[in-house]
Amino acid sequence: MEPRLDWDRDGLDWPHRGRSRFVEAAGLRWHVQRFAPTQTGAPRALLIHGTGSSTHSWRDFAPLLQAHFELLAIDLPGHAFTSLPDGGTYSSQFSLPGMAGALAQLLAAEGFAPDLVVGHSAGAAIGARMCLDGTVRPRLLASLNGALLPLGGLAGRIFSPAARLMAVMPGAPRFFAWRAGQEEVLQRLLESTGSRLDARGQDLYRRLAANPGHVEGALGMMAHWDLPALAEALPSLETPLLLLVGLLDGTVPPQEADRLVARLAREAPGRARVKKVSLEGLGHLAHEERPHAVLALLLLAWQDLG
Repeated sequence: MEPRLDWDRDGLDWPHRGRSRFVEAAGLRWHVQRFAPTQTGAPRALLIHGTGSSTHSWRDFAPLLQAHFELLAIDLPGHAFTSLPDGGTYSSQFSLPGMAGALAQLLAAEGFAPDLVVGHSAGAAIGARMCLDGTVRPRLLASLNGALLPLGGLAGRIFSPAARLMAVMPGAPRFFAWRAGQEEVLQRLLESTGSRLDARGQDLYRRLAANPGHVEGALGMMAHWDLPALAEALPSLETPLLLLVGLLDGTVPPQEADRLVARLAREAPGRARVKKVSLEGLGHLAHEERPHAVLALLLLAWQDLG
């Protein structure tokens, strides 16, 4: 097991540290952040970050959403301050069903039943899997540049095998952390998302990417990811689905959302309620670039539910 981030050292200035606590569930020690509602009887929202990220991704978005919802944000297994599953990168808890099931156990331990699930990138896939499994029954699933369909072409054929190989190679997490810790390398990685982050956002990603334990968790997640099975099940999704799509996204191609809309229209006519909204001038980390704009579109979709 690689050295991991230490809360008493690395978390001293973590965004919204005062909202943080640690919860035991599904054999993991989870880092969670709870945001109390500012309105009595407010609905509840679950925030699920993507691969290689953490609760920090919601640092500016969560306080805005808190005016309308009670919030729970989490670090996924092996990410940031949540512990690595037993078995390390071999653990089935890194699979999509495994993460969805573990997160469901955490929600049960917290007594938190979300009315809204907001997932970014791979977090949207976890939210969709939970909706399909019936472990959550939100009124809306919001996908922020969601990775909901398998990669097409050559990338799709080599991504998972390559990730599995990297996940089990001795020293791979340390090597990737060393590389990502170099400023110019991290800058290229962030630029490849199509998003422009402020200095604070860049620093937080640098600290995560330079930690071998966090990298180990991200590699484990990528190695076990199986989107074909999710894509096969998506036409059975009964939860209304909002697709917020950054048109400059360099990580999940924007046209993937069009492919998903067409598939659901073809295979689930009259069943799947899906709406796509384009985010002009924004990339994969749109909610970090312009949280107010993303929130406004999310609230419009929520209000349309009636």
